[in-house]
Amino acid sequence: MINRVVLVGRITKDPMLRKTQSGISVVSFTIACNRRVPSQGQDADFINCVAWNKTADFMAQYVKKGALLGLEGRIQTRSYDDKDGKRVYVTEVVADSVQFLESKKAAAEHGSYAPQEPMQPDMGYTPDQPAANSFDADFSSADTLDIASDDLPF
Repeated sequence: MINRVVLVGRITKDPMLRKTQSGISVVSFTIACNRRVPSQGQDADFINCVAWNKTADFMAQYVKKGALLGLEGRIQTRSYDDKDGKRVYVTEVVADSVQFLESKKAAAEHGSYAPQEPMQPDMGYTPDQPAANSFDADFSSADTLDIASDDLPF
């Protein structure tokens, strides 16, 4: 059985960090994902998500409303009894990793990313490249990449 979800979308509001009674970080948020083919006048789906531990800390510190995110996780369904005793079912995506998908400059243009300090590598999901200047790399540089045949997967 496979339960994997990959989403790309914009976060609808600033994440709010909460702590469980045992001190575990948790963030609940909504991602707006555009549809390829609009149907019935709605062209986006609003998907409820939750992140835990270091991913939640990362999101609370760096992610702002409107940020374009890539998210990988799993679908989870849970239920609880509300204050009237009625059973409520919730389906959400539990985020295992979250990644920024736009440059700092583009995000700053619509106010969705404004860190005061550089990202720490132990916070949430970190891409393969170093966080500092990862979006500022010049792809037209003349630097060559030295790859030995032992490095190739085939």
